[in-house]
Amino acid sequence: MKLHVLDCGAMSCDLTWLLLKPGRTIRPRSERDRPVEWYPCTTHAVLVETGEGTLLWDTSCPRDWETRWIPTGLQEFFPYDQVTEEQYLDNQLGRLGVSPENLDYVVLSHLHFDHAGNVRQFAGTGARLVCNDKEKEFAFGFEGEFAGAHLKADYEGLDFETVSGDTEILPGVTLIEAPGHTPGTMAMRVDLPESGTMIFTSDAVYLGDSYGPPATPASIVNDLSAWYGSVEKIRAIAERSGANVVFGHDAAQLRSMRTAPDGFYE
Repeated sequence: MKLHVLDCGAMSCDLTWLLLKPGRTIRPRSERDRPVEWYPCTTHAVLVETGEGTLLWDTSCPRDWETRWIPTGLQEFFPYDQVTEEQYLDNQLGRLGVSPENLDYVVLSHLHFDHAGNVRQFAGTGARLVCNDKEKEFAFGFEGEFAGAHLKADYEGLDFETVSGDTEILPGVTLIEAPGHTPGTMAMRVDLPESGTMIFTSDAVYLGDSYGPPATPASIVNDLSAWYGSVEKIRAIAERSGANVVFGHDAAQLRSMRTAPDGFYE
């Protein structure tokens, strides 16, 4: 069993989108003139190789982000402008010698533009596309081209299988239902023989600063009450299992990890 973390570069954004924290993004009047803090909103994917199948977790942002995101206007708020050619997802997989045809599963933590942006690369390859049932219902059910950061151009017309609740999808790989950020956000738990348990929160928890305790919310939350519940669910699982918790967009954490193609976990 082997796990590869794929560093797919970063978007740039006002940190307030990710963190509503007194003293950091929520400022007292004495700091009203302090400049906005722009943050390298890192994006990653995870490749898990097991004896019974290979799984890709999330697909990051697309090369054509600047034109594809025009209907949402989010290209002005989350420009994907801190990425090298080798960090685009297809090149990251290629550096590991992995082609789309080698994958058994492509699992989307949720269907936002920075997580499902490259999912079409895996259509018709034999890989099973998987998301949460509540996520699919919402993402395919609204009227128009987009709702918030859900952009139908990313995923419309693709055939997704769904899971509900907490689901072991491969031996040692469990999808954890963690709604709040979106109706069907999931985290992923991977139990590795040597490295121990790792939990990838995706946007159920953006940053270490979000995790706390106490948990600190963000600007992009569909259901705040559900979000708090999901953070504490992840915390409880992590405490029971002694897990290394990997947050969705934490730049400092990602840069401290073993990343592909040079490093991996097993």
